[in-house]
Amino acid sequence: MRSFATLTIDWTPPALADEAWEFERHPAKQPFYERHGLTWERIAAAFAAGELVPWPRGERLGELTVQLAYSSYDDYLTYLAAAKRGYRQNYLKLERELQRSGRLTLPAPIVLGCGGEAILFAGWRRLCLAWNYGMVPYVWRVIID
Repeated sequence: MRSFATLTIDWTPPALADEAWEFERHPAKQPFYERHGLTWERIAAAFAAGELVPWPRGERLGELTVQLAYSSYDDYLTYLAAAKRGYRQNYLKLERELQRSGRLTLPAPIVLGCGGEAILFAGWRRLCLAWNYGMVPYVWRVIID
């Protein structure tokens, strides 16, 4: 016999302003921004034209390899499950709420594409939540010319 449970995440377009830290301060992402001459203004100008697209677990989103995707379960164990308490707590809060209510509405993670490359701009914990529960999350894919 097999027991089934239904858990759902509804993805909404994210607010770029909520993710300013990822542009201003995230040290691992700065080389990508510098390599492509990305400014906050360029990202903001392209942001509204983004689209929600599904991202099955893996390093690639369509034709693009996404830098900093950390998509494997081993990556989750290394970077999130063993993370400092503050970083991990946000994930655990989302997980408890998903288990309790069975449904969450979350802003979609953001992937920026530029010059044939892509980077996970924001939302890795939200991706992990969906992937760890066997869901295919949707991300807000923004292509910057």
